[in-house]
Amino acid sequence: MEQRFPIGINYWPARAALDWWHQFDPGVIGEDFGRIAAAGFDIVRFFLTWEAFQPTTARVDPSMLAQLGTTADLAGQAGLKIMPTLFTGHMSGVNLLPSWAVDAEAATGRFRVVRDGRAFTGRSRSWFDDDDIVSAQARLASACAATLHGHPALLAWDLGNENSNCSVPSSRQAARAWLERVTGAIRDADPTAAVTIGLHMEDLESNRQLGPLEAAATCDFLSMHGYPIYAPWAAGPLDHRLLAFLTEITRWLGRGVDVMFTELGLPTHPDGAAPASAVSMLVDEHVAADYTRHALSAVQSAGATGAMLWCANDYVPEVWATPPFDSAVHERSFGLWRADGSAKPAVGAVTDHVDRMRYEAPTDVRWIDMDPDDFYTTHGSHLRRLYERYCAAGR
Repeated sequence: MEQRFPIGINYWPARAALDWWHQFDPGVIGEDFGRIAAAGFDIVRFFLTWEAFQPTTARVDPSMLAQLGTTADLAGQAGLKIMPTLFTGHMSGVNLLPSWAVDAEAATGRFRVVRDGRAFTGRSRSWFDDDDIVSAQARLASACAATLHGHPALLAWDLGNENSNCSVPSSRQAARAWLERVTGAIRDADPTAAVTIGLHMEDLESNRQLGPLEAAATCDFLSMHGYPIYAPWAAGPLDHRLLAFLTEITRWLGRGVDVMFTELGLPTHPDGAAPASAVSMLVDEHVAADYTRHALSAVQSAGATGAMLWCANDYVPEVWATPPFDSAVHERSFGLWRADGSAKPAVGAVTDHVDRMRYEAPTDVRWIDMDPDDFYTTHGSHLRRLYERYCAAGR
């Protein structure tokens, strides 16, 4: 029996943006979800900001859990499935963290730490080796899973968005122990719940200890995020073939576990002029639509179990001065809908994607000339080399 190839979208509201749990508006969310469903999307992936849901290690905010339930109900009413993402955590170039999860004495790392909409010094405490943090995460995961236990709209729980940008395990053993602890907390609260984790291309470019192999041991399916604009080794910003490659290499590293491509997309030129530093990452809306068509077909042909676009909405100018939009200018206009709710051409690329059957995963992997256990032996250089072989093989 043929299986459907679902298409999803990552969601933040245009006006409330990353503060949407504190500015919760069921009317706006319901309208957005209705628009998303009408365009032909099947799934919404959204993000539980950690600082909103867990103000202290010992307390999960019941009002936020109630809003989570409302969000699931609104998605169900629109005919959408949901993928709530826990411990967010990393988002669009900043790390949104509660104060208790931050080592304020440590030097700020690659990404700014943000809470209450403002940047602070410090960096994340270890998600994997600090038992207080892991216990808190298990508590939040359990409470959220209990809230949505048996909800018909729930597709799967995501254990975080590109977690390695916040914290890296000290070892693969620590990564496996963390996965077992947190997935166990979810399944104790809801034995039927499916679980994945939001891996990204950088988890393959270097050894961050938690990759497809570790995730495959506990997750029901693997997730991958990939953007040619962030890969200097891609053939260019429109290199959709990179996404098919990442799908296949993730499944290979995960020893054959299914892969859903949960982030792909391109930012477009906004109405106003963008700073020169951002122009190279922004494309015309029609170019983005063509890329969307090719990208969906690429991951589908590579045997992915589905694909999700980044992201639903552009953001209103009123939030541009706040992190991450103050410096990550391209994040302001990554949406498939403009901030006023009007659709960009890429929405039509989804609506018109009539072939919605899932393809079988390719079985010809002769372009791979090594064992998965050796992939990280030279700290990720094999990814670029294997992509060259993939392209040379005409894949």
